[in-house]
Amino acid sequence: MLTLGALCCVSVLAVGPARSEMSDGQFDFVQANMIGVFYHEMGHAIIHTEDVPIFGQEEDAADVLSALLIHETFLEEDAQAIAFDAALGYLNDPQGMSEIVYWDTHGPDEQRFYNHVCIFYGAAPERRAALAEDLGLPPERADWCPTEYEQASDAWGSVLDEMSSRAQKDTLVFVPGSGRHADVLNAIVADEVADFNANYTLSNPVVVRVESCGQTNAFYDRDGRILTMCTEFVDHMLALEKRL
Repeated sequence: MLTLGALCCVSVLAVGPARSEMSDGQFDFVQANMIGVFYHEMGHAIIHTEDVPIFGQEEDAADVLSALLIHETFLEEDAQAIAFDAALGYLNDPQGMSEIVYWDTHGPDEQRFYNHVCIFYGAAPERRAALAEDLGLPPERADWCPTEYEQASDAWGSVLDEMSSRAQKDTLVFVPGSGRHADVLNAIVADEVADFNANYTLSNPVVVRVESCGQTNAFYDRDGRILTMCTEFVDHMLALEKRL
């Protein structure tokens, strides 16, 4: 069970000029999804640096951590807004036109969507019933979500509690990028890096960088302990927001 009593809740950042070319709704959608993606990649980094044993797919474990950290980190109103948009971010093909790639290490988009909603809803079902209904979580699944949250919290809790008990050493090192949408992504990622460093310390430092990758992606490199957030992800999320 997560017992992070010392973890300070935060509200969503306001970045001013970095979002000047986006509407409020577009920026909120991009921000929520970049937070969710960052937490997912931090799952891979934590699994590596803390030697966390994984039973099953590592991608699933990283998805679970993302939902847990949204719940743990943000004030309720902001947490719900972020979790809602981050759930929609899993629906990369909302019209269902693409073939499902069953061999991929990631689960099918719709399954990741429902798993995310279930974990987040299950953490506080008395406050999040409307969110679950709006996102179409079936009652048959919703009944099990508090148990699923408890299992996820138990699995990740001791790892996060250990990292939060260490002396602060700023073990995430942020390297900002440049180019299209880098100002937006720099602001979002820098804020999350600062929040993480204020609450957790890794066993080994990890570099977090924003850069153009030539593709829509985010990834963690074990060899260099580098977490990369690609600026192309912003255009992908803006396009997805229009299709939803």
